[in-house]
Amino acid sequence: MADERAVAQHLLDCFDSFYRVLGEGAPTLTSDAYVVRVHEMSRAFGGLALDVRECLDATPRRFELVDAVLGHSLSSDESGAMALFCVSMVLGPRLLVSLNDAREVASEPWRTLWVRAADVVVAQVLAIGEVAKGQAPIEDPSWQFAARDLTETLEAAGYGESLGLSR
Repeated sequence: MADERAVAQHLLDCFDSFYRVLGEGAPTLTSDAYVVRVHEMSRAFGGLALDVRECLDATPRRFELVDAVLGHSLSSDESGAMALFCVSMVLGPRLLVSLNDAREVASEPWRTLWVRAADVVVAQVLAIGEVAKGQAPIEDPSWQFAARDLTETLEAAGYGESLGLSR
C-alpha cells in the first residue's frame, strides 16, 4: 500500500467524485424521495471530502471511473433507483474495503478519519435501505442488465473488490 498521503489523496478523490456526481445528478431525478436521498448522500460525501482536504491540504483530482459509473447510474434511470443501487451495492462496498485497508495501516489522525468515513458510508447504505423499503421492486430486465453493467465496468478496470487500495 502507498504512503498515507497517497492513500488520503486517493480517498479524497473517491469522496469528491461521490459528492460532485451525486450533487449534480440529484436535481435531475424524478422520484422525490430519491432526489432527497441522493442530495443527502452528496452532502455526506462532500463533508468527508472537506475533512480530508483540510487534513491533507490538497485539491481533489477526478476519479474518472467512479465519475463514469455514478454518472451512468444516474443517466440510466431517471427515478434515481439505479444511483441508490450503485452506491449501496456496487461502489459503497468497494469504498468500505478501501477504507478498511487504509485504516489498517494508518496512524492518527488518519485512522480516526477512516473509521468515521466508514461509518458515514454505512449510514448512507442504511438510509438507502430505508427509502427503498416503500418502493415497488423493479422487474425490468433492461434495468437489471444496466445494474450488472455497473459491476462489470468496475471489474473490467481491475476494481472487483475495492476502489483501488488493495488492488
